[in-house]
Amino acid sequence: MAVVTSLRVRDYGLDDQEVRQARVDLAAVFRWFARLNMHEGVANHFSAAVSADGSKFLMNPCGRHFSQVRASELLLLDSNDPTTMDRPDAPDPTAWCIHGRIHAKVPHARCVLHLHPKYTTALAALEDNKMYPVDQNTMRFYGRMAYDDHYAGMALSNDEGDRLAAALGDKSVLMMANHGVLIASSSIALAFDEMYYFERAAETLMTAYATGKKLRVVSDNIAKLTASQWVDYPTGASQHLDQIKAILDKEEPDYRS
Repeated sequence: MAVVTSLRVRDYGLDDQEVRQARVDLAAVFRWFARLNMHEGVANHFSAAVSADGSKFLMNPCGRHFSQVRASELLLLDSNDPTTMDRPDAPDPTAWCIHGRIHAKVPHARCVLHLHPKYTTALAALEDNKMYPVDQNTMRFYGRMAYDDHYAGMALSNDEGDRLAAALGDKSVLMMANHGVLIASSSIALAFDEMYYFERAAETLMTAYATGKKLRVVSDNIAKLTASQWVDYPTGASQHLDQIKAILDKEEPDYRS
């Protein structure tokens, strides 16, 4: 695996060191979300662009549990390659249709995380699946979300991937009705941090709903202010991911291999 990976990196004209770091960071994200029980068996997928135009990206191999993912086994794919699904290590078809098209169509989507976490998916199953600003975590996503309210089955075609890419547009979060959530960010660390906090936000909102009491929703002005403060806050996503890697380096160092 390591030899093939190295040859492909050189063939694509990519920076070996940058690709290696992306592999380590993305593998850490897989491992941590497995610990948080945010995996879905051997389904769900993460990807990270490693070329300037975003067309070359890393993604988890088909059928690999998040808790077992290693940096070296992440697939290096090309969204412009029509023969991808013919290769012996072809990715999961739904992953290819979603991530391949988003990396091809959405420039800001350097890292794309798609999950079906418990509270987010429960929210996505509601007729009113909006993330109302009721606390600091929910306010983080105010004005930054797109909504796809037209679930049409599993994503098994490029047309469906293109539809999701169009629905995402210039937003960072796509709430997928009857499905789950997709995070598209400028870096692996930011995508990781956003997904973590989005599920925390959904947990708070769903817990509030469960009381049967009326929500205390803040004003648009306060929600907008808090969302901007999240962007500017000095302790950011990179520190969060660095701490996760420090824990994994002690307890599961094989993620780097």
